[in-house]
Amino acid sequence: MLSRRSVRVKVMQALYALNTDKDLTFEQSKKAYWKSVDRTFELLIFNMYALLEIIRLSIEDGNKREKKHLPSDYDKKFTPKLFKNGIVQTLYLHEGFRKYVKDLNLSSKVDKDYFRKLYSKVAKSEEYEKYIMNDQADHLEMLLELYRFCRADDFFNEIIEDIYFNWMDDKSLVIGSIKKCFKASPNLTRNFFKGFYPDDETVKEYGEILFQRTFEEDKMLLQIIKPLLKNWDHERLALIDTILIKMAIVEMLYCETIPTKVTINEYVEVSKMYSTPKSKDFINGILDKVLKTLQNDGKIVKKGRGLVE
Repeated sequence: MLSRRSVRVKVMQALYALNTDKDLTFEQSKKAYWKSVDRTFELLIFNMYALLEIIRLSIEDGNKREKKHLPSDYDKKFTPKLFKNGIVQTLYLHEGFRKYVKDLNLSSKVDKDYFRKLYSKVAKSEEYEKYIMNDQADHLEMLLELYRFCRADDFFNEIIEDIYFNWMDDKSLVIGSIKKCFKASPNLTRNFFKGFYPDDETVKEYGEILFQRTFEEDKMLLQIIKPLLKNWDHERLALIDTILIKMAIVEMLYCETIPTKVTINEYVEVSKMYSTPKSKDFINGILDKVLKTLQNDGKIVKKGRGLVE
């Protein structure tokens, strides 16, 4: 589920905390990195949990409409098919998913009235009314529309951000994974959700090593950077920029399967999201100089079929 860019961000954040909190040890920071990995997976499970709880309220809605003394044509037509269709039922009753919900104690993280408020908004939408009135409605399309609706809602985002500070960092990953869940249902294997947990190659063999080497080889990295900073005092550089440059150098030196152009482009992109407006140009310029220096010294070794430096 986690991309290398997401891992780069998590490593950057762990190194930033280590540089700014004098009481934080390396081991504590490494644990924080792994916790952030776990929280991305938990964020996916929480999003699915929240959506299914919102959807389940269609049953409550249907019961209320049945009791109306003067029901409208819409009330008469209404059924809780949003919840009772095969896609949702498979997800809601999935053994692995239910276990994650229980183990993570998700039901205690948010007031159920929040879900009612969100369902009330969804129920008033034109798309939902069309879905209810159409006997041949596409359940998948409605579920995807519901998730789009929720993501665009400030209240929905506030709920998640209050619980998971990494929501904005990992939002695009979670969105993609939720879509995959809907599209894969009702044909889900028992370990389906486990497949979204990041693999060791991404978070350990790449991420943890990137974190550890950047920390342990700090002096060597500074020796590479300092000569390239004409008219710049390295101590006055933005901390985020310094960390990103160091991480990029480590990646150039030790990640043999990642092309150097990819490395430079990726760290420039990360700087656009997390540093100053001018950082992208500065980082791009410094890393270009670093690459030429390392290539001239014969320190860049890349392996892999079709790999371009």
